[in-house]
Amino acid sequence: MAPFQPFFRNRHLATIAANFWPRDYPTDLFPSQVELIQTEPEVRVLTVTQRPQQPSTAHVILLHGLEGSHESGYMVSLAQTLLRSGMTVTRLNMRTCGGSEAYCKTLYHAGLTTDLAAVVQSIRTKSDAPVFIVGYSLGGNVVLKFAGESRSSLRVDIAGVVTISTPIDLGACCRQMMKPENFLYQRRFVARLKDRYRRRHRQHPDVYSLDGLDRIRSVYAFDHHFTARYFRFGSADNYYSTQSANQFLDGIAVPALLIQAQDDPLIPFDVYRHPAFEANPCLQLLATQYGGHVGFVSRELPRFWVDHTVSAWIDAQRNKLP
Repeated sequence: MAPFQPFFRNRHLATIAANFWPRDYPTDLFPSQVELIQTEPEVRVLTVTQRPQQPSTAHVILLHGLEGSHESGYMVSLAQTLLRSGMTVTRLNMRTCGGSEAYCKTLYHAGLTTDLAAVVQSIRTKSDAPVFIVGYSLGGNVVLKFAGESRSSLRVDIAGVVTISTPIDLGACCRQMMKPENFLYQRRFVARLKDRYRRRHRQHPDVYSLDGLDRIRSVYAFDHHFTARYFRFGSADNYYSTQSANQFLDGIAVPALLIQAQDDPLIPFDVYRHPAFEANPCLQLLATQYGGHVGFVSRELPRFWVDHTVSAWIDAQRNKLP
């Protein structure tokens, strides 16, 4: 894997630039197949699958971050890189994301792994290709928790996982977001969470009360008053402590690559000084000095360093399989 050569050494510029950097790809090379997968009796999630033009060497599931979707730029560009490398790609939307609100009545949260498990099983019934999972930010927490709680039984289902800019300690990362320097990120996330919740209320007013929503000013407050209440965690603190991926790192029994910038404005790097990285040989931490949050814009081509790093790692792991 090539070392990262940062285009930006300012963590906020790295984060914001990656979000707006053009990612133009031809849309006709790899036709998309949209599928709704039943994960619970009244829940279906929306997936978008594309296949390479040659026989597929692996099947990679991509999972987006908070308030993202299969259309998020980082999902699209990684998918294109993997497809050009000969891999099938399924971009998975968390519940209600990517225009799928009509297919369930629920919300999503950072530790909800049942949908991912159902999608993995659906893919395994249709293909013998090795399955890898890649998660971004909050989606990375879901991926690591899924891998850790499944333990060794997961070996028969997936060949490895990759996460990028993942808040493995949800409480610490939420406190980090509340710092004044991160006001713009917090405001953006809160606005999107509130918009989604209002849409849920319009569709299911008997389930989703708007009481107190206008007073919400932080992700913590939203999680405390709405996410925790809806999923019966009791409080945001209990939600974070029980659903954070750092509680499951010891149980991961498949190769796992965790890519994390030390200057990430939303994730204090101290959370990655977890003893599991020394104790669990399956974990590989790739820590760059710069990169921001889901940034990693390179001053050299190819511009999106993460895409080719992930593709190369998956290819290397695939070559190790019997």
